Amino acid sequence: MSDVEEKTRVTSILNPKQETTGRGDCLVTIYSKDPAHLGKRYVLEASPTTIGRGHDNHVVLDSDSVSRRHCHIERGQGGWMTVDDGSTNGTYVNDDQIAAATRLHSGDRVKVGPTIFKYLSGTDVESLYHEEIYRITIIDGLTQAHNKRHLFEALEKEITRARRYGRDLTCIMFDIDHFKKINDVHGHLAGDYVLKELARVVRSRLRGEETFARYGGEEFCIIAPETGIEGAHTLAEDIRKRIGESNFVFQGEKIQCTISAGIALLGEGDKDGVALIKHADEKLYVAKRGGRNRVEV
Repeated sequence: MSDVEEKTRVTSILNPKQETTGRGDCLVTIYSKDPAHLGKRYVLEASPTTIGRGHDNHVVLDSDSVSRRHCHIERGQGGWMTVDDGSTNGTYVNDDQIAAATRLHSGDRVKVGPTIFKYLSGTDVESLYHEEIYRITIIDGLTQAHNKRHLFEALEKEITRARRYGRDLTCIMFDIDHFKKINDVHGHLAGDYVLKELARVVRSRLRGEETFARYGGEEFCIIAPETGIEGAHTLAEDIRKRIGESNFVFQGEKIQCTISAGIALLGEGDKDGVALIKHADEKLYVAKRGGRNRVEV
């Protein structure tokens, strides 16, 4: 379920010199509104390497929240530095808005508008790049929750295990109430911040054997093995309360955030994970029709 339609289009353009198979320090796209650009690598050769909406930049991001000349990466003493070029919405390194030239270390995340890059450096940059490509196949780059693909793979394994040993398996589907309003009032960058922080709150509550994934947009899913309806309800209620009590502040503005959730228990008639998720999603709709900020079983 999604209350918001994507209004921005992100287009990454490689210069001829920036081959995706080259070696050396680089930026890798780990999150983009356009999945086709995930995994693209920009080898840092030119100093400065400019990033912005204007087509004269080395890296072009066609998004309303990106300035024409947004920021650049320049070679400084001891390594590469990120410099904001007076952009309207700021440049972020590891979720902190930078106010001055900031030294990059391998693994740092650079966020420009809705796009997130990971900086890779070192003698093993090639292996780091391939590791990152694998992570992209299972992890959502914005929230660091698992993605939909990994969710269904994990779910089928858990269904097989639950039926083999006669154990309970529950699915919790939840989404953010009035997420479109958050985007409309505070902006899409604030919406991204809420998604990321909400995921952090949820992960802090889960056990290692539970699978947490971003299902799409502002909707998330939790798969809880060996957990019945009562246990899943307790978990969902705790998460709902934690999120409602969390202090989401973006650029000095406090953003109120609540969730609605639906729960389903794996039944004999559920042929696969799609059926189980469908039942949980139906309960989620009931929760939203019932007034939101609630859990329905």
